[in-house]
Amino acid sequence: MNGLPGLYNDFIAIFLMMAGFYVVISQGNLVKKLVGLGLFQTSVFIFYISMGKVAGGNAPILTDGVEVYSNPLPHVLILTAIVVGVATTAVGLALVVRIQEAYGTVEEDDIQAQDDAEEWPDDTAQDSSKDTGPDANGSARS
Repeated sequence: MNGLPGLYNDFIAIFLMMAGFYVVISQGNLVKKLVGLGLFQTSVFIFYISMGKVAGGNAPILTDGVEVYSNPLPHVLILTAIVVGVATTAVGLALVVRIQEAYGTVEEDDIQAQDDAEEWPDDTAQDSSKDTGPDANGSARS
């Protein structure tokens, strides 16, 4: 039971990861999916930084009396990942805005329904060249 407090960050990272994954798979709204991806991404950041911390380690600055140092590389990589994540989220939101303009909605089911309707038109929109009945003027088509 003594090891549980040391795993506190791991439990939080796993909880955030599962919460973000749940939001991504359960929501139909594209903006909510992006929020879920951001939550998932944040959990990976927390987990990776937690793994890079050495118990009792100090910043890697050479001073007298310090023998244990923490590796700064995971923190630097996470800073880069945060910048890339913000840029990716911005691109995702820009795509959602374009989808909203094109389809009038950001709900995944509505977008899919509109795409299916365009791909498989109704039977009422049949080829008019096969129709030999009278047109609007009353004359027969040939």
